[in-house]
Amino acid sequence: LGSGPNRIGQGIEFDYCCVHAAMTVRASGRDAVMVNCNPETVSTDYDTSDRLYFEPLTLADVLGVAEIERPEGVIVQFGGQTPLKLARGLADAGVPLLGTPVDSIHLAEDRPSFGRLLAELELESPPYATARSADEALAAADGVGYPLLVRPSYVLGGRAMRICYSRAQLEAYLARAGGENGIGAGGGGGEIFLDRFLENAIEIDVDALCDGERIQVGAIMQHVEEAGIHSGDSACVIPAMSLGPEMLARVEAATERLALRLGVIGLINIQFAVFGDEELFVIEANPRASRTVPFVSKAIGVPLAKAACRLMLGESLDELGLEIPRLPPHVSVKEAVLPFGRFPQADSLLGPEMKSTGEVMGIADDYPTAFGKAQAAAGAALPETGTVFVSVTDGDKPAATQLAASLHDLGFDLLATGGTAQAIRRMGVPVERIMKLSEGSPNVVERIEAGEVALVINTPTGSGARADGYEIRRAAVARGVPCVTTLSGASAAQRAIRANARSEPTVRPLQEVHRRSAPGSRDEVPADAGQPTA
Repeated sequence: LGSGPNRIGQGIEFDYCCVHAAMTVRASGRDAVMVNCNPETVSTDYDTSDRLYFEPLTLADVLGVAEIERPEGVIVQFGGQTPLKLARGLADAGVPLLGTPVDSIHLAEDRPSFGRLLAELELESPPYATARSADEALAAADGVGYPLLVRPSYVLGGRAMRICYSRAQLEAYLARAGGENGIGAGGGGGEIFLDRFLENAIEIDVDALCDGERIQVGAIMQHVEEAGIHSGDSACVIPAMSLGPEMLARVEAATERLALRLGVIGLINIQFAVFGDEELFVIEANPRASRTVPFVSKAIGVPLAKAACRLMLGESLDELGLEIPRLPPHVSVKEAVLPFGRFPQADSLLGPEMKSTGEVMGIADDYPTAFGKAQAAAGAALPETGTVFVSVTDGDKPAATQLAASLHDLGFDLLATGGTAQAIRRMGVPVERIMKLSEGSPNVVERIEAGEVALVINTPTGSGARADGYEIRRAAVARGVPCVTTLSGASAAQRAIRANARSEPTVRPLQEVHRRSAPGSRDEVPADAGQPTA
């Protein structure tokens, strides 16, 4: 089953997985039957599968196809959340599902059940609660603790997800969500999930294969932005740069316990948060292919979707004999492609609701160079000279002053509003103070529109951006000026600028990268492991 129409939260990454699954099924001597309804995807090309049903991904339509085809099995794991939601109905109708059992899918998706599972496995999760009405949510919020990450159940791409820092913000969210989506409206809407938001935690993504008896980790990825930015919008890096050997071992052990307890056959994606020095929390587990599978496959040189499909068709990990490096010798960075240039009134502030419409990647021998490549590929090439505008929250000011000093050392001029400018000056770094929009003219928006700003670093407080921040980011997007809204992203950008100033980054085919990284293990990487872009 494919993923249906492309939309934010469910895009071409899942089509990649579906196409690889169809190739694998056909290579096994079986007929591959694809159900999908998007003419813009490779899965609906005439030669991808043996038969294509161009039908909506609804239970009735899929049951109709199953009645005609009488398949050996249906694979729901590669099309994202849309086909996964059909699993229970298909199983109840007697349609055989390949891969992870439907009860395991429900166990991972159902919040109370998953919470009990984590307790059984002695794995930590952030405090959480489930409510069916606005009143229940407000009553539960104090017990969970602020700040809260609030979302409706079974969301796609973090839609309608918000971070609330106070009871007033939660009340405003529930009033708005109830009116727009019927969430918790009068107790008759869907469930509302409330999680404690772990501010400044490092978010980790793991993609792993499991045959029901043992697991093999594909990659452990670290998000460049802290927890709170949707995983589809956050840049991420392989290998995880901030985790030591002990924490990596803990992440692998937790992944193994969860995958085996869920009875996963195929792929599983688990999101963790590392809070402080040694606290490891499980955020969620998805017993399916995630949107990071194409990125991981290209980074490690192993087509994970094909391997997962072979597991679903009955092979074991031992039979597959995959050679996956625990720590790749090169660094791969995935960056989101954001559509703000086409939507001038949209706020470019990143948060828990996904906004990206694509992704690119950069590979290099070191992290700063790989990050710079990814930024250039995403259409936000970092400047080599010019003026950097810095405006950050009070909590970010200590780190921002160090960042400003580094940018000054690289030859950049600095521009900042009152409080930020004062903090930078205290460090002995020259900075030009400029007025806020509310203070009159000349202000930073006018300077951006005049083409006098090369890079914007703007971190607003909380989930709702103030008017100044919104106007600054809107002006930057309109002029094509790179705009960074997290301090961790700004730090990565500064390191990339420094690396680029030292030497021009090299470009080489992806196949050559993997030949170099695993001498003797394979003569060449299969063409479908990744296109020759590095």
